[in-house]
Amino acid sequence: MKKILIIDTGGTFNKQYNPIEGFLEVDSGSQALLDISQKWQTEFEILSIIGKDSLEFTSGDRVLLLGTINLSDYEDIIVIHGTDTMDTTAAYLADAEMEKRVLLTGAMTPYSIDPVEAVANFASAFGYIQLLQESGIYIAMHGIIAPYDKIAKERKIGRFVANNTKDTTA
Repeated sequence: MKKILIIDTGGTFNKQYNPIEGFLEVDSGSQALLDISQKWQTEFEILSIIGKDSLEFTSGDRVLLLGTINLSDYEDIIVIHGTDTMDTTAAYLADAEMEKRVLLTGAMTPYSIDPVEAVANFASAFGYIQLLQESGIYIAMHGIIAPYDKIAKERKIGRFVANNTKDTTA
């Protein structure tokens, strides 16, 4: 089994309801991933950075993520990321042309509210990266796993879909 680093940047995957403030907030302690890891027969390293909803991501956050990936000894990395700007971050990482396998995933419903989507997306990413040989940036969402430029969030239906219309030769 490959050694895999999980980089948790926040996003809806990690949101929990704060009853005092009355809203959902990102848990920067990776509790959802810790819960998942306790139920699995394998171990993986979890590194929590940023801890934001992806709509709040800045260029500095993307630089931090890229630097963390580049400085890591791991060749296989799963990034837990918010779905709203996952494509922007994936394209940014792809521009760096690194020799690693990086797979972004997340959830549109918080793990703390209904864990099914978060666990399914994470499990898909975890299984796929085990078999992945080619370096690149990938996304695993809603049963679709593909290079980052072949999958897109379809807001009208509230899920990710295969996007085979983008020209990737440019």
